[in-house]
Amino acid sequence: MFIKQLSVFVENREGRLEDVLAVLKNNGVNIVSLSLADTNEFGMLRLLVNKPGAAREALKNEGFSAKLTDVMAIKLSHRVGMLQELLEVICEAHINVEYMYALSTGADDASIVLKTSDLALAEELLREKGVEIVTPEEIGLDFA
Repeated sequence: MFIKQLSVFVENREGRLEDVLAVLKNNGVNIVSLSLADTNEFGMLRLLVNKPGAAREALKNEGFSAKLTDVMAIKLSHRVGMLQELLEVICEAHINVEYMYALSTGADDASIVLKTSDLALAEELLREKGVEIVTPEEIGLDFA
């Protein structure tokens, strides 16, 4: 099961991140997880939010470049080598990992958000290995 991730292209200047967060707050959007990567001039803010469609529209209405992307979240047990073993399955199938970031689910195990070049195949391979895929409902997200 895939999760809709909100990606926002943000100028790397003072106050711009706060502007994005204000739009989300003013539109009743709750942030579940985020990742921010930057360059000298621009940043890519990736978020899991409770209302991805509404969040994208609100940001676009305020002049931000925002899009929705499918990602998946997987649970990892806390043991040495677990992440490497999961990535090995994906890499053996020649699937590229484009990015990943941590996700807090409140569970005892860790979780990560993962974007690959072939999400469907990656999910199938991981499920075959017994990996638990996090559903949007488990982390308070909807499909709007």
